[in-house]
Amino acid sequence: MKRQCRCSVKQIEKYRQRISGPLLDRIDIHVEVPLVNFRDLTSEAITGESSAVIRERVAAARNIQVARLKTTKLTTNAAMGAKQVRDHCKLDADGKGYLEHAMEQMNFSARAHDRILKVARTLADLAGKPDITSNEVLEAIQFRSLDRQLFE
Repeated sequence: MKRQCRCSVKQIEKYRQRISGPLLDRIDIHVEVPLVNFRDLTSEAITGESSAVIRERVAAARNIQVARLKTTKLTTNAAMGAKQVRDHCKLDADGKGYLEHAMEQMNFSARAHDRILKVARTLADLAGKPDITSNEVLEAIQFRSLDRQLFE
């Protein structure tokens, strides 16, 4: 049996307010993790990708990043400054539209904007794509869940 949260909306909101906006801005990815069922934890069936396959994809993405940033002292997308973000995180019209909409509707800060672009660039690298598509932009926006005003 899964436990339901018994906290009121006000209690949840008060708890989340303990984390300041500027601190949240500095966290690249926010992920809410659901409870895992005991059966799923103890099941013999293996689902999903193996760690070896994921490790290969991550290593390939890191190599792409190192090659892209070879003229700088940087080695990862997360370390990029504003200039590198402008140079390496160009969006198509759809991606720009989604990001603009998210910025306006979710009141993201300028720092969150750059974090979204860096995460989108990394997602494209993990997929082996040379350009950021609207799918990566949307996924990167989803990773800003704690920035959202969940309760009004």
